[in-house]
Amino acid sequence: MKAIAINNYGSVDEFHEIELPVPTLAPDEVLVKVKATSVNPIDWKARLGYLQKMYPWHFPIVLGWDVAGTITKVGSAVHDFKVGDDVFARPDIYNEGQYGTYAEFTKVKQDKLALKPSRLSFQEAAAVPLAGLTAWQVIVDRLQVKKGDKVLIQAGTGGVGLFAIQIAKHLGAVVATTASARNADWLRKLGADTVIDYHTQDYTQLLTDYDAVFDTTDDIANGLKILKPEGRLVTIAGHPADSQKTAKPSAEAWWLQPNGNQLAELGQLINDGVVKVIIDSTFPLSVQGVRDAQQKSEGNHARGKIVIVATDN
Repeated sequence: MKAIAINNYGSVDEFHEIELPVPTLAPDEVLVKVKATSVNPIDWKARLGYLQKMYPWHFPIVLGWDVAGTITKVGSAVHDFKVGDDVFARPDIYNEGQYGTYAEFTKVKQDKLALKPSRLSFQEAAAVPLAGLTAWQVIVDRLQVKKGDKVLIQAGTGGVGLFAIQIAKHLGAVVATTASARNADWLRKLGADTVIDYHTQDYTQLLTDYDAVFDTTDDIANGLKILKPEGRLVTIAGHPADSQKTAKPSAEAWWLQPNGNQLAELGQLINDGVVKVIIDSTFPLSVQGVRDAQQKSEGNHARGKIVIVATDN
């Protein structure tokens, strides 16, 4: 199969096309023909070598951790999915480093899979798993946001932020977010009650007695300032000090745990129109397409998700 890989850590120029064997399946895995994938900050951070201590990969490395596609083969222990099912997932990050989704095929464990919502295109479905599940797990599981809670969600126009705003609003929260002024009206339509222009305003001077902060920018100390004593901050961008973890208010870091059941729940909300998928731009699944998509993500100016579409679809 064809895949877009890197042979060294570095710039987007490291991406090139290679031939790899189609992945061999374990009994609990399925083979998915990739229709679309997407770019997340973890993709270009991995390309730059920031994940070397976490994952003992060997070159060539195939990146990408979102997939929407069609099952073409199932393992012997797979019972809930079949060949021909349209699915989406955030696959596991395998230590081999060659099963990312910038490829014709990828393998996914059945407990990470969900059926693609019928109203979503493959491109829209590919925009959901990593960002959507991250938002879901932080807002629902870690912060346990409930009706009437006041929540600050940093960087509202990012992929995670957009999902988090909508999920928190669905739960009945009062939602504040940070963004450029030009995005304020758009974010209010998606559910934000207060939009703070991070270029000209200091949210610590405007927000008080908040129940929760979802930190996506590594601004932990300032986030803690606006919380009630019993408030909680969860970060996906920084590393709280030990004193911040045990203090009141408290801070903790979170790393996404792929979960097919949660993805199916989120998919139902999307299918019902409660949560919208926002796509900033699309690129082809080619060497140049992956390079361009990662450069756009690295520039931090996307408004929503950046999607990569297989060119043979």
